[in-house]
Amino acid sequence: MKLRTSIGRLALVVVALVVVAACGGTSGGTSSCNAKAAKSAADCGGMDALVAAAKTEGKLNVIALPPDWANYGAIISGFKAKYGIDVTSANPNGSSQQEVDAITQQAGTSSAPDVVDVGMKVALANTQLFASYKVATWGDILDGQKEATGLWVQDYGGFMGIGYDPSKVPAITSVQDLLKSEFKGKVALAGDPTQSNQALNGVIMASVANGGSVDDVSKGVDFFHQLKVANNFVPVIGTAATVKAGQTPVLFEWDYLSTSHGKDVSGWKIFVPANATIGGYYAQAINKEAPHPAAARLWEEYLYSDEGQNLWLKGGARPVRQAAMEKSGKVDAAAAAALPKITGTPLFPTQDQSTKAGTYLSANWSKAIG
Repeated sequence: MKLRTSIGRLALVVVALVVVAACGGTSGGTSSCNAKAAKSAADCGGMDALVAAAKTEGKLNVIALPPDWANYGAIISGFKAKYGIDVTSANPNGSSQQEVDAITQQAGTSSAPDVVDVGMKVALANTQLFASYKVATWGDILDGQKEATGLWVQDYGGFMGIGYDPSKVPAITSVQDLLKSEFKGKVALAGDPTQSNQALNGVIMASVANGGSVDDVSKGVDFFHQLKVANNFVPVIGTAATVKAGQTPVLFEWDYLSTSHGKDVSGWKIFVPANATIGGYYAQAINKEAPHPAAARLWEEYLYSDEGQNLWLKGGARPVRQAAMEKSGKVDAAAAAALPKITGTPLFPTQDQSTKAGTYLSANWSKAIG
C-alpha cells in the first residue's frame, strides 16, 4: 500500500536512512556493513543485517540459468518469495564463458551480473573477477571443492550420461551400441565440445569408454568420427526442444539435465556407463564489482542453505552439501532416492586434464566431424 501523506513519506525516508546506516546500500554501505567487502555474513552484522541490506537493494542479476537447468526456475522463485527481491535473469541459454564476458563488458553498469554459475575451467581462469565470500555452511564443503578464501565454491554436480527415448531406439547397454544401424541419425551432443563444458565431458566419457582416458581424449574424437561415418551423429546441438521434437532422441548430457526430458518424452531413460563414469561440478562466484553486493551474498547463502541445496536435489543435481545433509538428516530423502544410480567408479577430470582435452578438440574436432 502506498502512503500518500507528507508524514507517511517522511516516515519512509527515516526508515530507509536507518536501514542504510545500519546495513549499507548498493555502493557497499557503511563501516558497520560494507556489503561489497563482506567476506561472510558476520562482516555485515549477521544474517538479519545482510537480509536487510539486500532488501534495501531490492534487486539481483543472475545470468545463464535456464529454468529447467538443475531446477533453477524453482530456486529463483523460492528466493523471490522468501526475500521479496526482484531477480533479473539474463541470457538463460548462455555459456560459462559468456557469463564472465558479461562481467567485463557490463562493468560499472546496473545490469552487470551479480553472481555467476560456471564450469570449473572458467572459474579457475577468472578468479581476478570474483569476490571472496564464505557462506554460513562453509564447513560442510570439502576443501577440494572450494577456493580457500571463497573466490569460488562448487555448488552442484552430476555424471555424464546418455539419455534416450526407448520408443525410438533399443535399450543402450554400452557406448559402443550407438554405432549400430538402429541409431542412424539419432545421436547428438548438448553443445559444441570446443566451447561447451558439458559437451567436452561427453567426448571425454566416450574416450574412456573406448579405451582412452581422462588424459587422452583422442579415442572419444575417433568414436564420434565413427558415428559420423555411420550417419548416426546428428550435427545439431541437442536441447529440450530437439528432444521433444524427436530430432535428437539420443543425447549425451549431464544426468540431472537429462532427467528433465522425462516431462516431454514418456519413458525417457538415462544410461551412465560403469566403465566411464565421468563426474563434474559447477561453481558459484560473486562478481567483485556486483551492482547489488548484499543481494549477491544473500543469494549465495540461500543456495548453500538446506532449502537451496534440496531444491537442486529435486532438480536431479547432486548438491555439494549432500553428504553433510544426509548425516544431519536435512536432505530430501525422496529426491536423493530418485537420482540415477551410479555403479562405476567416478572419475572427475582435473583442470589440467580438461584443458588438455579442450586443446586437443580445438585442433581435431572439426576434422573428425566435418
